[in-house]
Amino acid sequence: MAKQIKDVQIAYIGGGSRGWAWGLMSDLAMEENISGTVKLYDINFEAAQQNAIIGNRLRDRDEVAGRWDYEAVKTLKEALTGADFVIISILPGTFLEMKSDVHTPEQYGIYQSVGDTVGPGGLVRALRTIPLFVEIANQIKEHSPNAWVINYTNPMSLCTRTLYHVFPEIKAFGCCHEVFGTQKLLASMLEDLEGIEKVKRSDIKVNVLGINHFTWIDQASYQNINLLPLYQKFVDKYYETGFEGKNTGNWLNDHFSSAQRVKFDLFKKFGIIAAAGDRHLAEFMPNTWYLHSPEKVREWKFGLTPVDWRMARGKELYEKGQRLANGEENFVLNATGEEGVQMIKAILGLGDIISNVNLPNKGQMAGVPEDAIVETNALFGYNSVQPIVSGELPTPVNNMVLRHIHIQEMTLQAALQCDKQLALRAFRQDPLLSSLTPEEVEALLEQMLFNTKSYLPGWEFETIKN
Repeated sequence: MAKQIKDVQIAYIGGGSRGWAWGLMSDLAMEENISGTVKLYDINFEAAQQNAIIGNRLRDRDEVAGRWDYEAVKTLKEALTGADFVIISILPGTFLEMKSDVHTPEQYGIYQSVGDTVGPGGLVRALRTIPLFVEIANQIKEHSPNAWVINYTNPMSLCTRTLYHVFPEIKAFGCCHEVFGTQKLLASMLEDLEGIEKVKRSDIKVNVLGINHFTWIDQASYQNINLLPLYQKFVDKYYETGFEGKNTGNWLNDHFSSAQRVKFDLFKKFGIIAAAGDRHLAEFMPNTWYLHSPEKVREWKFGLTPVDWRMARGKELYEKGQRLANGEENFVLNATGEEGVQMIKAILGLGDIISNVNLPNKGQMAGVPEDAIVETNALFGYNSVQPIVSGELPTPVNNMVLRHIHIQEMTLQAALQCDKQLALRAFRQDPLLSSLTPEEVEALLEQMLFNTKSYLPGWEFETIKN
């Protein structure tokens, strides 16, 4: 009989979430080897209370393997005290701020497919997120300094970097599922080119290196098959038409799907597998490459995700939450495909796992600064997360990664110092804004900061001076 660990204490910051929180509930409910309490903290206490009701309804169902108690709490201190694990999944600001992040740049001809990591949207989102993570890091340092911290919030690199900047001894890592999608693509490739069916994503072994949403794979294998030569054939076969697997959405009617053409194009340009989704990869490049216009985006067969759609989806999830809490709708258990619960199990001593995570660079990735947040594989074991040495990216790719690392560091300092001059310098160096004049970049930043100023305490909003 497998070992069971009871009374695991999890603090969930952003516990009113109607996405990640429900996914965590589902994954925990299907895991029989751990149980305990999840304390849900959210600035929207009513949303956290609703999720507590939903979670506790799960506990009493016969088919549920993992029995968890959910408790909504009003303060970070209550959530963090006694926590073994802290999960952070928050939305910095509201959909109105996100709408400005994504759509204000369109007035200047700058289009973003996501707008939460790099580009003007990612930078401004970071400026209002970093102060929140400063507070979270200080609270963890005071109330649960030995807890393991799992971050899912974007911009991932800067959120994780802030935690370590404030509390260098923190045991934190950032999780992202983008690489999983590329492993699934490689499994589909094996079926398409070699007739090998039912390959699990986890059976595709990859070496991961880069930064979040700009990750790369320079080694990939399945059993005794080197997948890099096969990928070259796959790219040649589907470069023009794109490729969509059997179990993926169609890029024309699914905001989160693509036909992989950006990924294929980057392989042709650099000879290495880009491991994130096309929507994210495109935003790291000059806007003339893939995001020059909505028409250009359609040529590359991915989509721009409008915030109005996210707002409508948020309303649907709010109504679903009401039904779930009232018992008018049954909570359907579905495995998310995330590895957070498996990581928790490994840290508790219930088996090892290797997965890609975001951690400060301590030599696992060559060619980039120490302490920069990099995404590589890591080995999870009892009370341990050890990054695996990944090597170094080819120079042309590494140069692009370095550019974004330096922009991120400037953004961190701008947020910590409430310094608009630093923010402007970061803006001017982002490749997505390379088609604008310096004056247009300055005007865009000023407008976007004004639109999110209620989340920027300590900033002044007079005209930026060169």
